[in-house]
Amino acid sequence: MAPITFSANISDIRLESRSGTSARWQIALDHTLFSSTAPTGTLIAIAPSGARLQVPVLGIQEEDGTLWHIVDKPLSEGTTVVGEIS
Repeated sequence: MAPITFSANISDIRLESRSGTSARWQIALDHTLFSSTAPTGTLIAIAPSGARLQVPVLGIQEEDGTLWHIVDKPLSEGTTVVGEIS
């Protein structure tokens, strides 16, 4: 089965936790197809250098109507991403 994909922009990002050199981030998108029934997948962004960045979505957390995508690599606010749910 082909993955479900969608395009979105990062509207907010915040640090969730840090332990030593490891960190987890929460990313909000202006549009998402991730949900509690489809909480994992990948966010794909293209860096200014042209490199393709793949950031696994480890889970979803809802807070005050916002779905926060839990990741272990930060992406900048305003970045366009492709969400991929497999």
